[in-house]
Amino acid sequence: MEGTKTFEELNAWKKAHAFILEVYSKTSTYPKREDFGLTSQFRRAAVSIAANIAEGYKKKGKPDKLRFFNMAQGSLEECRYYLILSKDLNYITGDEKGALLEILNDASRLLNSYCKAISSDIH
Repeated sequence: MEGTKTFEELNAWKKAHAFILEVYSKTSTYPKREDFGLTSQFRRAAVSIAANIAEGYKKKGKPDKLRFFNMAQGSLEECRYYLILSKDLNYITGDEKGALLEILNDASRLLNSYCKAISSDIH
């Protein structure tokens, strides 16, 4: 957005990064048998959200920017599913799922707003 010099200033990226840190913390308690399964997949998808926001931020054209932000949104939805699965497998509690969903929903809302602003920018 106008006035930012780095992706780290974007609120959507900040929320996505906070989500990653929480995912790493929570998944560190998952069963060892999940190291190459759910733990790995969940972490990869969480990192993908913030990484795609960062990469898209530096792209020059609207279509390129929006493509990376769309990939971030896809990874965001993937994480939403991993939260459901983690709760259903009793790896996290309902309260933990709720707290993580709150961060994820904030990131999603901010990212959607950012995409709308880019799409409607006539420059």
